[in-house]
Amino acid sequence: MKPTYIVNESKRKVTYKLRKIGMKNKLHEISTLCGIQACVIIYDPNETEPEVWPSHSEVQRVISRFNAMSNIDQGENMSTQKSFLQKNFEKARDQLKKARDENKKHEMELFMFQCLGIGNIINNDDTIDMNYFLVVINQNLRYIYGKKSRDQPQHGIGVVVNGTDTSNGERKTVGGHNQEIVQTNMGVMQRLGLSSDLANGEVM
Repeated sequence: MKPTYIVNESKRKVTYKLRKIGMKNKLHEISTLCGIQACVIIYDPNETEPEVWPSHSEVQRVISRFNAMSNIDQGENMSTQKSFLQKNFEKARDQLKKARDENKKHEMELFMFQCLGIGNIINNDDTIDMNYFLVVINQNLRYIYGKKSRDQPQHGIGVVVNGTDTSNGERKTVGGHNQEIVQTNMGVMQRLGLSSDLANGEVM
């Protein structure tokens, strides 16, 4: 909720007193629990002198320490309400994207195991991103090859994504249809023992 000015004077005064007490309590908690220096200066338009916490001497000590810092150090962790909210919004957005990517990967792996179970491609009615499905198969192929022969070099491990061969990290255009490519590589996975690895809980 975006804070807005309280027009009603009596409500505004009550809110001011409650928020001021709450802010002091929070500053006391963080100062005591974390052993940090903190202070607050409050200018009340109805008072002639500003209110300070915890004391005038402590406020002066904190301000002097702050002024002794370089301009770069002073502004390193400084934020406005807007920048603070923006930073938290971007963090939440990144976390959401990561969660969506993980969910998509798990969905592809589940679909892959279902196809392996019946030995054929399940009719997905275009609800599955086949290109990303190929990427997931490729990742599992690399995992299995590495697991089966960790001391042996890997050759020609790859599938096609958008008509591009990704074997050994190289990209080159090749022909063929996604369904055929998926079927071929799933056959490779079955021969390599992916189904047994899955049963043993060892697949990535």
